[in-house]
Amino acid sequence: MVGAETVTGTYLSMAWMTLIGIGMPLGAFITQYFVMPKTDPSRPHMTKSWLMEGHERDHSLYPRRLSTYECGSEPVGEAMIQFHFQYYWYAIIFLVFDVAFMFMALGGLLAVDATNTTGSNAIDLVGTEMIILLAFFTTMTLGVWHVFRKRGRIYI
Repeated sequence: MVGAETVTGTYLSMAWMTLIGIGMPLGAFITQYFVMPKTDPSRPHMTKSWLMEGHERDHSLYPRRLSTYECGSEPVGEAMIQFHFQYYWYAIIFLVFDVAFMFMALGGLLAVDATNTTGSNAIDLVGTEMIILLAFFTTMTLGVWHVFRKRGRIYI
């Protein structure tokens, strides 16, 4: 690792990444505050921009702007409706496989690293890691099979 050969270098790199991690969203929020058009308090249907002086937009011409968006069709009913948990199982399965991929990619990197080492113990280490990855992937597959077997009927 370049620049982190000492303890001080490691702490400096961690401090630098922390500042970047805090500064990026903070900078986006500050930029959005100054760039986003503001509503005129005296005329709530008018917005004006700080960057483009004199540019105003009249939103009273769009009476449907506060209505619920339903793919271009007329909104039907209230926007606040109850969703069942069954609609979220696709997202949960995606998250499960996303996390599984991260662990399997890490296991693959460890296996590649172990093959680069010399000695007879490296082959045993790679075999052990592959067995652990296979057990992990089998557990994930059995969980998804169980969800598909229930056909999305997940009761909480």
